[in-house]
Amino acid sequence: MPAEPATTEVAPLVVLGAGYAGLTVAEEILRRSRGEVRVVLVDRHPVHVLRTELYEVGQIASAGTDMARWLVPLAKVFDRTTVSLRQGTVDSIDMARKTVRVDGADLGYRALAICLGNVAAYYGVPGAPENTYNVYRLTGAQRAAAAMREVERTSGGLPGERRPRIVVIGGGSTGTEVAAEIATTDWSGVTGGPVRIPDVFLLTGALPLLAGFPVRLVELARRILRKAGVSIVHGLNVVRVEPQRVHLEDGTVLACDVAVWCAGLEAPAIIRELPVPHGKGGRIATEPTLEVPGHPGVFAVGDVAEFADPTTGLLVPGTAQAALSEARVAARNMLARLTGMPLETYRYRERGAIVALGVGRGAGTFGRVTLWGSPARLLKHVVEREYSRSVERGQPSKLL
Repeated sequence: MPAEPATTEVAPLVVLGAGYAGLTVAEEILRRSRGEVRVVLVDRHPVHVLRTELYEVGQIASAGTDMARWLVPLAKVFDRTTVSLRQGTVDSIDMARKTVRVDGADLGYRALAICLGNVAAYYGVPGAPENTYNVYRLTGAQRAAAAMREVERTSGGLPGERRPRIVVIGGGSTGTEVAAEIATTDWSGVTGGPVRIPDVFLLTGALPLLAGFPVRLVELARRILRKAGVSIVHGLNVVRVEPQRVHLEDGTVLACDVAVWCAGLEAPAIIRELPVPHGKGGRIATEPTLEVPGHPGVFAVGDVAEFADPTTGLLVPGTAQAALSEARVAARNMLARLTGMPLETYRYRERGAIVALGVGRGAGTFGRVTLWGSPARLLKHVVEREYSRSVERGQPSKLL
């Protein structure tokens, strides 16, 4: 791609959000254009957060304030490149004027990738936002970890034989991983004193455990969870949450010391309010090219996008694996818009699935191959570390 004239002020390609999708879009444009196209990456924070690893509440509790293991500094990733970092909050998106307002100032764009991630969806359940923790953001994971550490630190003083009770709401991958991690963490090592092992309850709600995952993986996960001491409650939705009390729809009340909300996600308000077609949870229903309908050059990528794979007709899952593959196609299509080339249709290909099931445990499927126990957890760790190192080097992940 030819270099842009140095004497002409040309609007940049703008990427909103430096999560898995946004970071990959920026890196892919940089790589494909050989640094000859100016990119502005906007995020509230100066770091890329490894959000798929925030279920590690025990390790986060041990780490205290040292969160380096879960963070990648953006300045390190884009040092001496044509990607500019703009730290700030996105106030609004005006697709008619081709501008984004960031902290009260307008930023024009030639092409735009919207990668603003998602937020916890509480579905109108009274008390859920105020009385539960979540691990969808680093600050939330830190608060949940601190609460668990404090509960365990004081657990020796509980009356009689009572043990701390932890309720995890939501039986998807996040809830399953959080419940397993809490149940298998060495809390005595975390707190530095004697503790009582927590009773962990995983509430799947109306959906089955790990809905959408391969049957063999779900069976293995259920077995490993039970062995770890996690009690699984099926078929009952949460209707109200009070301090240390979770109410279920059949009238059951679960007393608890900590409640963690992992029951679902939705698009941020700024996305839900855009005048574009929306899907479940306010996500943007995109074209097969990941372009926003009616807005050439604007792409929705990752958790803010809803897209049905044309091959299967199924919605592409909201996973980091899917976000990275979408981001690569969106980046190529953004560059195609600059040159008038045809846009590429996105097709999702599942490489496999791994669920962490506590310290040293996991379950995964890769085509006809199934792994469980320590080999599955080791593979998940290898994939996560390979992604982190690839990001820091500005290279595409070979495993995701």
